[in-house]
Amino acid sequence: MRLFIAIRFEKSILDPLIKLQDDLRKTGVKGNYTKHENLHLTLAFIGEYKDPGEVLDVMEQIEFTPFELELDGVGSFGDIFWAGISDNPSLTSYVKRLRHELAENGIPFDKKKFSPHITLIRKAFYKDHKMIPVSDPPKGRMTVTGISLMKSERGKNGMIYTEL
Repeated sequence: MRLFIAIRFEKSILDPLIKLQDDLRKTGVKGNYTKHENLHLTLAFIGEYKDPGEVLDVMEQIEFTPFELELDGVGSFGDIFWAGISDNPSLTSYVKRLRHELAENGIPFDKKKFSPHITLIRKAFYKDHKMIPVSDPPKGRMTVTGISLMKSERGKNGMIYTEL
């Protein structure tokens, strides 16, 4: 089972992200757009793992206090176009504790440095590789009240993410 730990978004974050995706489509940006229902912030990518119950047990060991999350700008990693998150010590601290507990409990995860972003388009392409036009970066904020363990499955129309 392919797993990841993420923050799922409320309407106050989803709506501006969806609007940005729609605006980019209208300006001719091509690529594999993340389905609206799949927009999320990954905290730890676990990948193939047989026992989601073990991961949930570890997640329950970590003290969680609600915190604010705010969108902040856009950018790219190669051909991945993303929306950013404002610097957030509460988020960074939670991710550090989460990853520490996963490691302590022998649950493998992608050890890349945490760089909070929301993938909007994979294989993004704009006319002649020019910079993707964004006249109005998304604005939105929400209170994060929980963290989700997600399962990722390939469906015939793309990825399907299900909260466990």
